[in-house]
Amino acid sequence: MVRKKTDHMQYQDGMEIIESDIMEKVLALASSYDHAQYTSRDVEKALSKEQLSLDDYGAILSPAAQPYLEVMARKAMAETKKHFGNSVSLFTPLYIANYCENECTYCGFKATNKINRATLTKQEAEDELKAIAATGLEEILILTGESRYKSDVEYIGETIKLAAKYFSTVGIEIYPLNSDEYAYLHSCGADFVSVYQETYNTDTYEKYHLWGSKRIFPYRFNAQERAILGGMRGVSFGALLGLDDFRKDAFAAGLHAHLMQQKYPHAEIGFSVPRLRPYINNAKNNPRDVHETQLLQVMLAYRLWMPFAGITISTRERAGFRDHVVGMVATKASAGVNVGVGGHDEEQKGDQQFEISDERSVAEVHQMIVNKGLQPVYTDYIRV
Repeated sequence: MVRKKTDHMQYQDGMEIIESDIMEKVLALASSYDHAQYTSRDVEKALSKEQLSLDDYGAILSPAAQPYLEVMARKAMAETKKHFGNSVSLFTPLYIANYCENECTYCGFKATNKINRATLTKQEAEDELKAIAATGLEEILILTGESRYKSDVEYIGETIKLAAKYFSTVGIEIYPLNSDEYAYLHSCGADFVSVYQETYNTDTYEKYHLWGSKRIFPYRFNAQERAILGGMRGVSFGALLGLDDFRKDAFAAGLHAHLMQQKYPHAEIGFSVPRLRPYINNAKNNPRDVHETQLLQVMLAYRLWMPFAGITISTRERAGFRDHVVGMVATKASAGVNVGVGGHDEEQKGDQQFEISDERSVAEVHQMIVNKGLQPVYTDYIRV
């Protein structure tokens, strides 16, 4: 079947267009960001300040800042403790479906990848939620593949209602929605929305997103703003580090989050820092390898740029790295993770999205946090 190539910058029918100039600002400033221009003097000047300018943020993301990671880490840890104390929040994801209608070349769920597909029934979803709740966790992240046909908004809403029975905080990481759909899921019990732009380079974005609704760059870009307009308490930002120049993508993600915080000061803002991972039928998936020291630099820069923002470290990363950044810069960590469909209560029904690196249980991650002299937090929110 020959698919008609769509313009990745043009909205499709049914996609809500909101009045916002944030995308234009981010793309303009990110395109002019040249991390090679910064010197050690620029970095030292930035690190001497209490509050960073956008140019300072660019400096600490630059290669010139790499020799200053220890200084940045001490400063970041002080900011983390000032705003988050010794607490580290714990959560786990639950994939309820892995059907997808997009062709994204880097993803294990892409439509043409030959994997076992599944959607949890209502009973299966509740059994999974009960099993996760039994570990003591009180925060859940509900995920699906990007298929409105196989996991529509009503189905997701029913799962959220079930999750709200067992968890005080419910986040979603699904395909982008219109603001009225976000409002509906919020009424079902969803609190947070995570949407990752993957890359902020529009040409690279077009290259990796061949077809499907995800191909439409501006609709995805404005998803967090539509979520806030729909009443969500918080939103999370991030780029898939490794698809393009990771420094430019991190610069754009930080700017995106910053402008959203300025426009919606009541919103809780978070970052995630996913790197490319291998998946079924693709063992080597690192076209622009981002090393751990570079990943650490991005996390430190996010903390110094937006001290109040939460930063999540996922099980994409190895245990040793996660242990290192928890408490220093990361304020949230996943535990007891399975990135296939189900797998917490009964045998996994559908194949996983990517390979994880840290398979520790909730109890094991809890103990790691305690051993670091930190406080594992299972909830900081009471649903009324």
